[in-house]
Amino acid sequence: MPSLLDHLIIIPIVLPLMAGAAMLLMAERSRRLKAGIGIASVVCLLVVSILLLLQVDTMPAGSSVRTYRLGDWPAPFGIVLVLDRLSALMLVLASVLGLASLLYSLARWHRAGPRFHTIFQLQLMGLNGAFLTGDLFNLFVFFEILLAASYALVLHGDGSARVKAGLAYIAINLTASLLFLIGVSLAYGVTGTLNMADLASRIPTLSPDDAGLLAAAAAILGTAFLMKAGMWPLNFWLPTTYAAASAPAAALFAIMSKVGIYVVLRLWLLMFDTDAGPLAGFGANGLLIGGMLTIAFGTVGVLASQSLPRLAGCSVLVSSGTLIAAIGTGNGAVIGSALFYLVSSTLGIAAFFLLVELVQRLRDPGADVLSVTMEAYGETDDDLEAEVGVAIPATVAILGGSFVACALLLAGLPPLSGFLAKFGMMAAMLKTDGNGVSASSWTLIALLTISGLATLIAMTRSGITSFWARMDDSVPRVRVIEMAPVLGLLLLCLGLTVAGGPAMRYMEATTQSLRASQEYVGGVLSGHPSGTGPGENAR
Repeated sequence: MPSLLDHLIIIPIVLPLMAGAAMLLMAERSRRLKAGIGIASVVCLLVVSILLLLQVDTMPAGSSVRTYRLGDWPAPFGIVLVLDRLSALMLVLASVLGLASLLYSLARWHRAGPRFHTIFQLQLMGLNGAFLTGDLFNLFVFFEILLAASYALVLHGDGSARVKAGLAYIAINLTASLLFLIGVSLAYGVTGTLNMADLASRIPTLSPDDAGLLAAAAAILGTAFLMKAGMWPLNFWLPTTYAAASAPAAALFAIMSKVGIYVVLRLWLLMFDTDAGPLAGFGANGLLIGGMLTIAFGTVGVLASQSLPRLAGCSVLVSSGTLIAAIGTGNGAVIGSALFYLVSSTLGIAAFFLLVELVQRLRDPGADVLSVTMEAYGETDDDLEAEVGVAIPATVAILGGSFVACALLLAGLPPLSGFLAKFGMMAAMLKTDGNGVSASSWTLIALLTISGLATLIAMTRSGITSFWARMDDSVPRVRVIEMAPVLGLLLLCLGLTVAGGPAMRYMEATTQSLRASQEYVGGVLSGHPSGTGPGENAR
């Protein structure tokens, strides 16, 4: 019989689904009860995610893939959830951002529109499902769940700018979903399967004609995923959408673009690594060049940004471009450092999105309510004063220190984790086997350096405007429950710096596991699940 620990894999999907469904049955005025259920759900998600990460990290080499077969149907016929180092890492990251964003929203944003807590839980369910699923069909299902929830979160809080950005966001993602369906259909027509492991096992045996069709399917799927990841030239929507979204929604969206990158990394190393025959390395040059162009585009956007929300949105593009280009190098050491960068940049950008709203209050003390206006939501002055949390002392000093920390993280400067990640990627690219450093590596190193300098310039300019060039000496009201998530995320980045060695070893082990595609294929198709669906017996 399976143990309770064997069923942990499905909890990140079932728990937010049940919490969100329960909140649908409650009246809108029961916000405190909903907030309590939401916090309890996300805390449990974080605990479960950490337990899953510890499980895969302590498993012996060559057996770090765990599966959960719903209904005890064997792969590739049944629905299989797959847990490995990469998916466990993404689960923890999503839970951390979910907890920070939800705590921040309790100050006021959870009251800015209906069904916020239900939508938030469905967003987490979609994210966790996308990280755990083992087949392309259910990946599409979870993508649509998280996208449907994100549409509501983008529009949460009203405002014409938010509506305009939300409509563009919906249109581009519907297009990406259509491409996703076309690519999946073509891949199924060629291989007869949508299970990722089974798909990878069949690629080396394809005929030349079928291999060409599969390459076309992969290109279409890649386009859909890279649209979601924000790769140039399909990223025009991202800075505007992220800048228009509410602070807690934008912070959670910091991991949304990483979902596309996760899928590209997962499928590219699984399907087109060295064992893929004539398709080995397919699309590598496209990823490398597209990633570098995205870094360049994001860098120009960072310099041109006239507002902090826009600056944060363009920083997402720089982060995405860096990760896409790193994957395109095909260098395991570069990809390992890129995973470290993924965690560091996602935490840093999420903290910055939350901080932006607080810093903007320095410019206009009357903007304490922001877009959550009394006219739109019928709140009185007494309601606003009764918000969750209390005002904190030394507000400007704390905001300034947090702003400096975000600047160091996004620019990749010492002593924080952003520097370690960039340094690791550059060092790996400079290591050669006596053939010299390639021109593409030098170009990527130059772009990483220039993007860091541009970010530093832009952040310095914005910091001077926000903190030193103020027209008055008033102190904005910032509550503990708003500042605590920002400081928590920044402390996690500091923890990554202090524990850089163990963290980097985990990332390197994750890369080695990803490149050992046969380990993943064998773990999924072996017929020895670690757990089964409820009410079923393990074999």
